[in-house]
Parts: sequence; C-alpha cells; structure tokens
Amino acid sequence: MNPIVTENRITFKEMEEKIFAYVCEVGVEMTRHMLESYDRELHAGRDTKKYRDKGARTTTIKTVYGDVAYQRKVYQTTDEEGRTAFVYLLDEAVHMDKIGLISTSLAEKIASCVTGNPYRVTAGIITGTTGQAISHGGVWKLVQKLGARVSGEEEAQAKQMEAGTLRGEREVKVLFEEMDGVWLKMQGEGHKKMPKQEMKVSTTYEGWEEKGGGLCGKKVFAGMEKAQGFHAKREAQIEAAYNVDETEYRVLNGDGGGWIKDPYFPDVVFQLDRFHIRREIKRKLNQDKEAAKAVEGLFAAGEMDRMLEYIKTYADSVDTGQEGDKRAEKARGLHQYLKNNYEGLLPYRERGIKFPAPPEGMRYGNMGVQENQNCTVITMRMKGDRKRWSESGANNMAKLLYRKENKELASTVGRYAEALAFNIQMTEIITVLSAAKAPKKDGKGSPYIERINMHVPLRDAIQTASVKAFEKALL
Repeated sequence: MNPIVTENRITFKEMEEKIFAYVCEVGVEMTRHMLESYDRELHAGRDTKKYRDKGARTTTIKTVYGDVAYQRKVYQTTDEEGRTAFVYLLDEAVHMDKIGLISTSLAEKIASCVTGNPYRVTAGIITGTTGQAISHGGVWKLVQKLGARVSGEEEAQAKQMEAGTLRGEREVKVLFEEMDGVWLKMQGEGHKKMPKQEMKVSTTYEGWEEKGGGLCGKKVFAGMEKAQGFHAKREAQIEAAYNVDETEYRVLNGDGGGWIKDPYFPDVVFQLDRFHIRREIKRKLNQDKEAAKAVEGLFAAGEMDRMLEYIKTYADSVDTGQEGDKRAEKARGLHQYLKNNYEGLLPYRERGIKFPAPPEGMRYGNMGVQENQNCTVITMRMKGDRKRWSESGANNMAKLLYRKENKELASTVGRYAEALAFNIQMTEIITVLSAAKAPKKDGKGSPYIERINMHVPLRDAIQTASVKAFEKALL
C-alpha cells in the first residue's frame, strides 16, 4: 500500500473551489430557466393585438454566480406617437433597462467595493469572490451609470423644491450645516493633466448625542457642480427630509469661501471655521512665532477687534520694502481674510442668541466636523496614489460615496437594478430543471465527477447525514 503522503488527495481549498464552481453552474442554469419561463408567461398573457411576436433573441445578464445567457421574445408595437417600436416584455418586467444587464446583488457588491478600492482592485475582488469575471472597465461603467442616475434624482428633487412641492416631515428648531471643498487632481482627454478642481462637500446635522458625542441626523452631500447647482441640490436634500418652515435657526460653519456663503436660508448664522482660522494664522505668520502666538491668544480670548488691529500694526512694522520679504504681504492677506469674515469670527454660542432647548438626549456643541467628513467620505478614496479624475468621473464617484456614508447606497442601487421577481415556485423550478437535464445524464453519470478525479477523504468516512449530502450534491 502506498504511504498516505504519496496518495493523490484533494485539499480543502481544491474541494472548496470545485463546490463553488458547481454551485455557480447550477445557479446559472436555474436563473436561465426562471427567466425563460417568465418570458413564456408574458408571451402567453400579452395583448396579441398590441404586441406582435417577432421571434426570440439571446442576451446575457451578469450575476454574482456567472453570466446567464437566455432567450426572450421581442415584440413589435406602436408607441404613443404612432411610431413602430420593438420591445422586450421580459426586460421591462424585471427592469433590465435601468443600469444594464447586471443583477442587483452583483451591482450592490461592485458599488460597495468600488467606494473603498480602485477600479482594478475592485474588479479583482469581484472576480475572485464571485462566479463573475468582470474587468475594471466594467466596474467603471457601472459607477458612471449609477452616478448619473443619482444626479438625475437630485435634479428632479431640486425642481420639486423650486416648484414648492417638496416638504419633509421631520421638524427641528435648529439645524447645523458645514461646508468645505476637497481639491482633486484632474485629467482631460487622453489622460492629459489638467488643473485641480474643487469638489464641494456639505454635512447637515441636528446636534450632538448627549452621551457619546456622535452627530444626530447626519446627512452628507457631495458633487462637482457649480455653486448654484450644488446649493440647489443640497437644499433639496434638506427639504426632502425636514419641514424647514418650522426651523428657527440654521447655523453654517465654513472657511469663508464665496460659494459657501451663498445659502438658500436667508437668516443663516454664519461661523468661520475655527480650524481654518488657526491654519491661516500659522501659514501667514510662519516667520514670526511670537506674532502668531499673540494673534492666536487674542482670537481665543474673543478680542477680535484687538486681533485685527494687532495684525495691521504688525504688517506695517515688518514692511521693509525689500524684494523677497513677504512678511508684510502675508500679514495683510491674513488681515483681509479675517476682516472679510468678521461676522463669523465669534463662535455662534458666544453671540447671545437664545436658541430653543435641544431635544431630549441631544446637545448643541462646537462645530468643526467637516474636515473629518472630507477625509473619511472623499479624501481616502479619491486622493493619493497619483489618482486623477475627469470632472464627470469624479462627480459620479462622489454620488456613490456620499450615499454610502448616508447608508443609502444599497437602496439607491436597488432602485436601478431591482431584484428579479417571479411568480414561480422554487420547487417547480428544481423539478423542471432536473427533468430537463436528466436525458443528457443517462448512462453517463454525473458531469461533475470528472472535476473531482482525485481521492476524496470524505468518501471513506462514516456515512453521516452531512457526508451523504456531500456525495449526493457533488459525486
């Protein structure tokens, strides 16, 4: 007898791969049967006067267990304008026209994976963990289709808002908003390097958890739109969730950029972001640490007028007129920045405004969460590793990223790749499928036995229920 180490045994990894391949093949066959059975039902129940049978066509849908090739009927009909048209009743019934011939489950897996990984890496992960081989180009196309659909949703919602037909149900007295930009490297046709462009990002929330400190009711929005279009879509997102007529105060935190200080809400309380103020002080006064420390001290003490006067005096004192000495120029730039945003220098909580009491379990705190949101939602996926984007590509990716952060990605994908729904019992499918395949197998044994032509330890094991099930399924 040969030593056990020399026997041609199957490893668990090999067994796992063979079982997976077998199950995927069965799934493909079952899906083909379901689709074609459903198509026959639609064919039999159609209005024959309206839909004229023009034969069958073959197509393929990508699923998590592989490509399913199937036939469905094409019909000649007349559209609303009296023109001849050709339609597939099956495609309309299972919403195949939404994001292409990709199943909901596969689309969800791709969308979830690509929001955290590059296109090529996503393609590798999907190919290696499902029965579906997909290229990075296929992943890219799905992102473009989904992103474009989301943009269409946003535009429709903005039109509803402008028409006065959009009103959410939730009522809050105070709503907090923060906005900032993320600068991305861009590319044009032929991967030509282009100047950087700013992606706009906003975060809306109702307050902070009294215990834990998390944001309550947080919603993120992002896109490459121009300021007017961005604000219209952002405001529509808010009005779809809130009855803004009941909101007494909207507090806006930002870096003072021109596009940020252009909100829809007329009486917004603007606050200049603390992080950006301190960063500008350090940048502009980087050659004089003592001056920077003095300015930061006056800012922390809330002595805004004294701070501005100090910066102006400092700029005059270091103005040597010498070429290359930028200290005065930088200091005057800092003075102008702070003066332009004077109304936002004092934190909103220190202005004596009597805000309504926060709801139970919530508190009002210090703003300044946008930098963190930028990083986790946009920067980690879209910057670094020499990434470059087209304007539309960046916009479409942003739509998926913010929907994922809002826990809306799965429902978004579902609207455009709805699950296939059939009125066919699973037992009927299995029975018909088995009967259809039986003649091909008579006298030949299982077609899958050739895949496992090595020694399988389980065959020599005690015949438990699980072992019998394994043999029945695979051998």
